[in-house]
Amino acid sequence: MDGTLVDTEGLWWQVAADTAAGLGLRLGSEDAPHVVGRSVADTAAHLVRSAPRQDVTAVGRELGEEFLRRVRRGAPLRPGADRLLAALAARGVPFALVSASPRAVVDSVIRGALAHVPFAFTLSADDTVRTKPHPDPYLAAAARLGLPASDCVAVEDSPDGAASADAAGCTVLVVPSLLPVPRSPRRHFAGSLEEVGPEELSGLAGAAPAGG
Repeated sequence: MDGTLVDTEGLWWQVAADTAAGLGLRLGSEDAPHVVGRSVADTAAHLVRSAPRQDVTAVGRELGEEFLRRVRRGAPLRPGADRLLAALAARGVPFALVSASPRAVVDSVIRGALAHVPFAFTLSADDTVRTKPHPDPYLAAAARLGLPASDCVAVEDSPDGAASADAAGCTVLVVPSLLPVPRSPRRHFAGSLEEVGPEELSGLAGAAPAGG
C-alpha cells in the first residue's frame, strides 16, 4: 500500500523524523532501511536503540497515531495505480492489499483514496504474528486466495516488502519509491505502475525465475 498504491512513504518518513527530533535524534540516510517500508513497531524499536531511556510502546503509539492523522488528511494515489486496479477489476482478476501498516491506517486509506477499489480482502500488520520483511503476510494472503504463493505476483516498492514476498515464494514486481531494492531471481522491475497492465502481470505469474 504505502509507496506502491498510495504516496505515503514520504509522510511516514516525516512522522518518523519528527518523532525522532522529539527524542533528541536526527534521522539520516543511514536510518532509511530501518524506517522506509518498516512497521510501526520496527521503527519505534530502531529509534529507542538510539534513545534507550524511552519506552518503545509509547514511541510506537506516538508514531502510529501521528501517521494516522496525516493519512486522514489525504493520501494521493501513485501514478498508474488507479488505471491498473481498474483494469484488473474489469478482467475479474482477484487481488488483495498486503500492508505493513497498522489496521487503522489501512482502513483509513481503504475508506479514502482506495474506497472505489474492489479488493478481495486486506491484510495489515495486525493480522499476522510477523509482518514484513517476514513471509507471513504474503503466505496468509495466498492462502486466503486459495493459491500457492508461487502462482501469485506481489507488487512492491521497498526492500522489506520485496523481501517478504520473495521469501513467501511469490514472483515480485518491484516499482521502487524512496529506497533502491536489491535484485534477486524472483524480482522483476518497472519504473512506474504506468508501465504495468494485466498482461504484464499475467506474464509474470508462475514465470520461471529471472537471471541475475
